[in-house]
Amino acid sequence: MAKMFYTGNRESKLLSKIESSKERERIKTISAIRDNIDSFSNKVSMKLIETGLIETVSKSSVENQIVRCLDNLCRAEDFDIDYAVAPFRSLVSNPNIASLYLTAFVVENLINHKDVIDIYGSDDDIYFCIQKELTALMDGSSGR
Repeated sequence: MAKMFYTGNRESKLLSKIESSKERERIKTISAIRDNIDSFSNKVSMKLIETGLIETVSKSSVENQIVRCLDNLCRAEDFDIDYAVAPFRSLVSNPNIASLYLTAFVVENLINHKDVIDIYGSDDDIYFCIQKELTALMDGSSGR
């Protein structure tokens, strides 16, 4: 006979709080990106190019692609976001969903763009470069 395990009231409340805080953080991040999409995409594309992670013939073309990606992120369903980041979910222990989504875009889609010569560095390097810019955006938007 199989044992039945029941989560106690305390455990279910704790799990609910964790899920709620993750969802609030996700909404807050996407909202901050939506409000600053042009400046954020400019900073991310510039940083990726400056650090040598992306070699391109046109910075504006890369920036336009990142704007499109961020716009898709802001309008996407949770399932679509989770599907896009699935191969990269284990990249870091507690990933930011927007940084992970943008990393997946750079590694899987942007590399095939006609104006991108090559993408250098590891997936970690790309993620942390994007995350640094996102952290600066979030710190700046929370001070309003």
